[in-house]
Amino acid sequence: MKELNENTTPDPKKIEKELGEFLNKKFGGNVRIISPPLSPEKDKGGSGDTPKTKSKKKLIDFNILPQDLISYLDQYIVKQDKAKSVLSTKICTHFNRIKYSEENNDFYTQITGNIKSNILMLGPTGIGKTYIIKLIAKKLGVPFVKADATKFSETGYVGGDVEDLVRDLVKEADNDIELAQCGIIYIDEIDKIASSSNVIGSQVSRSGVQRALLKPMEETDVDLKVPHDPVSMMQELDRYQKTGKRDKKSVNTGNILFIVSGAFTELTDVIKERISKNPIGFGADLIKNKNDSEIFKKVKAEDLVKFGFESEFIGRLPIRCVLDTLTEDDLFSILKMPNNPVVLGKRLDFASYGIKLIFTDNALKILAKRAHLENTGARGLVSVVEDALLSFEEKLPSTNIKQLAITEQVLNDPEKSLKEVLSQKSKTTLNKIFIHAKASYENYITEYIINNWKDLSLKHGLTLSKYRSELVAKYFCSNVSEIGDAVDKVKSFHEKVKQVEVDIFNSFDLNIIFEEDAVDFLIEQFINHDANSEEIIAEIYEKFYDGLNLIREKTGKRRFFLTEYSLNNHETFLNNLIKKEIP
Repeated sequence: MKELNENTTPDPKKIEKELGEFLNKKFGGNVRIISPPLSPEKDKGGSGDTPKTKSKKKLIDFNILPQDLISYLDQYIVKQDKAKSVLSTKICTHFNRIKYSEENNDFYTQITGNIKSNILMLGPTGIGKTYIIKLIAKKLGVPFVKADATKFSETGYVGGDVEDLVRDLVKEADNDIELAQCGIIYIDEIDKIASSSNVIGSQVSRSGVQRALLKPMEETDVDLKVPHDPVSMMQELDRYQKTGKRDKKSVNTGNILFIVSGAFTELTDVIKERISKNPIGFGADLIKNKNDSEIFKKVKAEDLVKFGFESEFIGRLPIRCVLDTLTEDDLFSILKMPNNPVVLGKRLDFASYGIKLIFTDNALKILAKRAHLENTGARGLVSVVEDALLSFEEKLPSTNIKQLAITEQVLNDPEKSLKEVLSQKSKTTLNKIFIHAKASYENYITEYIINNWKDLSLKHGLTLSKYRSELVAKYFCSNVSEIGDAVDKVKSFHEKVKQVEVDIFNSFDLNIIFEEDAVDFLIEQFINHDANSEEIIAEIYEKFYDGLNLIREKTGKRRFFLTEYSLNNHETFLNNLIKKEIP
């Protein structure tokens, strides 16, 4: 169908004819269009010519600073200090600029010749390029779309249209176009669309995708209506029949941040060749014994052009971010991080069968060593963990076993260990091993929380004392969650305790205030014994009401403070209080 321009009134008969031909070809004449008489409706309550005045909403409430984002990433990402610095700084600056322009009523005004801080990430496979961008998008709360470059092609070729990425961004923003215009588009495997002088045939598509990305990466308007899409055509016809107007919607990409990444496995050869041609004659020595990440740090635009990218494409990626190769120690550190998805994911797998799983440090070191040998970065961690525990995951759900400690022995001789676990002959020994491993893990998590107590307290609105840090660690080790979720859970228990005070006052006219140690004691009851508010209220009433009510009747005192000691020794507490308050 011929594309309509701004001044052309769509011909409904022509649209109906094209739709009819499409449906006839698709369904063989079994489906037809029956159109009502064309009588465009006028806007209710007026002529329809005066647009409704809408209050201008705030598009983004962005107040994150680079250091704040780096601190957040430190909870999830091992190493990669330079990458975290570059990404956090440039992404925060990008969105703070949007906020600044919006607050100064200059949202759609761009500096002439302004170049967006689109980012190119380079690094071997499995080092967390996708993971770090997903974390950032989650933290920022902006619309986010991720795609692989290999799935797109220049318009007209087989494959997806690159403009579909922008349309998907609108879907992620719940069809809020203005919010979508502040989103992030992340394209992985960008190195796969680099053309090569040694290949003939696919080059048109590869270079075509690069050219198709040029305008969206800079600034252009992308029509939300997909050309030749029957659904869009039917929606267009329906709108015209109701209003007599064409509703043209488009997305401006001027503030959409593009981040692309790739492994670029052969780019190091290009960089080495350039460096080795150094006129001082020591090029070979300069690159000797350097790993890929060190060589990547010397990349220049000319290297990327020689690799197969068009200079215009590289020019739209002014920020380059190189991620470091992960060592065996790095992989161990990843597994040790409380929020790492590998261990949490495996704990969740077993928890879904009611089985608690704990890893010892020695076991994590073995897994890190095996993953490092696979040479696939952090991605190898998933494979080695799955391979090591598959037989346990298969057998244990059919038993009454509810806990398992993954030790060095379990990994080195899984067959023998599985037989011991299933036989239950060494049940006492295995229980001791689990208890010891869990206690050690709780100590580690407690130390982690104490070291990060300030950030966690400010973020979650709960003061984390040493004891409360231990409570968070206890909950974290007994339930599968991230550290932040564990803090939120303990905070919810804290709020329940304060609500108990209110409920006791409303029900019994007693103004009871729990001291901080009593609050922590009651939180522990929620965690260790699955207590609920009703049970606590009932116990407080049974143990304290008569004594406190007697004091209230004799003295008129209505406010009482309860400590942890009083909760555990109510008779002694009440006797001493009565002697003190009643002469």
